[in-house]
Amino acid sequence: MAQHKNKLRNLAYNIKDKASVIVGTLSIKRHVSSVRVRVLRATTHALTGPPSEDRIAAVLAVASSNNTSHLLPRVCIDALMDRLHRTGSATVALKCLFTLHNVVVKGPFTLKDQLAYYPSYGGHNFLNLSTFRDDSDLESLQLSDWVRWYAGVIEQSLTVSRILGYYLRYSSSSSSNTIQETNSLTLGTSNADLLYKIEALVAFLEQLGKVPESLQLQKKELVYEVVKLVGEDYRSVQREIVMRLEEMEGRMENLDVGEVSELVGYVKRMEECKEKLVMLFVNKGRNGGFWDLVRETKERGLKIKGEIEGKWLTVVVASNTAADSTRFNTNPFLEPGQTSPVPLTSFAFATVR
Repeated sequence: MAQHKNKLRNLAYNIKDKASVIVGTLSIKRHVSSVRVRVLRATTHALTGPPSEDRIAAVLAVASSNNTSHLLPRVCIDALMDRLHRTGSATVALKCLFTLHNVVVKGPFTLKDQLAYYPSYGGHNFLNLSTFRDDSDLESLQLSDWVRWYAGVIEQSLTVSRILGYYLRYSSSSSSNTIQETNSLTLGTSNADLLYKIEALVAFLEQLGKVPESLQLQKKELVYEVVKLVGEDYRSVQREIVMRLEEMEGRMENLDVGEVSELVGYVKRMEECKEKLVMLFVNKGRNGGFWDLVRETKERGLKIKGEIEGKWLTVVVASNTAADSTRFNTNPFLEPGQTSPVPLTSFAFATVR
C-alpha cells in the first residue's frame, strides 16, 4: 500500500513539474521565463539523483548572457529562493540548496553577489529553513534533517566569506603565486583579526559537526553529492585554518595570556568536532596533518599559558611576601637609623616611670 501511494505521489509531482515548465515557457518575458524554466528543471521532484551537470551549468550560464546586466542573475536567485521556500518536498529543497551551493562554488560573481546579499526573512537560519519538515514518509523526514543541516552549512560558508573578505578558494594549487598570496593575508595582520577569523572558521566546522545521525542516507546519490560538495568547503576551510594557526604559532611567545587562552579555546572546539567530521568525510588518513597541527597548537598554547600564569603567581607571591614583611617589621617607635625594634616591655616600663 505504501509503495503504491509513493508511486501515485511521484506521478503527481512529475505532472506538476511539467505543468510548471509549460507555464514558464508561455510567459511574455522570454528572458525571465527562460531563467525560471532552468531553475525548475534543475530542481524537479524526481528522486533519481541531484541535478545533472548540464542543468547546473544552464543555471550558472544565466549570468554569462550579453543581455543580463544584473536583472537575470537577480531573477535566477529569486526563482531559486521562491522554489526553496514554497516547496514542502525535502528532495526539492535539497536540490535547490545544491544548486545554490554550486552558485557559491562555481558561479560567476554576479550570481554570488545576488545570493550573498539576499535578505533574511527572520529566524535563526539565513535561508529560513530552521523549521523545515517533510513528514510524508520516514525517508522524507530523515531528508528534512539534511535540508536543515545543509542550509546551515551554506549560510556559514557565506558568513565565513564575508568575514574573510573573499569567497572560499576551492583550488588546492601550491604554486609560488598562491603561497605568496596566502602569506600576504596573514603577515602584518593583528592578533585580534587573526583570532576573529579563526573563530568564524571554527564555527563552520561546528556546523559541519551537526550532521544528521542518518548517515546511511549518504548511499543515496543526492545526499552523496551534497556531502561531496560540502567536502570541498571543508578542505578550503582547513587550508584557511592551517594558514592562520601557523601564523599564530610563530607569534605564540609574544601573545598575552588572554590571546593564548582564546586560541586554545578555539582549537579545543575544533577537536570536539573531529569525530563527527572524520565519520562524515571518512578522511582520517588524508587529513591527519591538519588534526596534528590542531593538537600541537593546543599543547603548546596550554604550555605557554601555564608558564605565563606561573610567572604571574611568582610575582604575586613575592609581592605579598614583601608586603607582609614590611607590615610586620615596621615599628613606629624606632629611633632614626635604628634597625631593630625597641622591646615593647622597655617602652612600657619607661612609660610607667
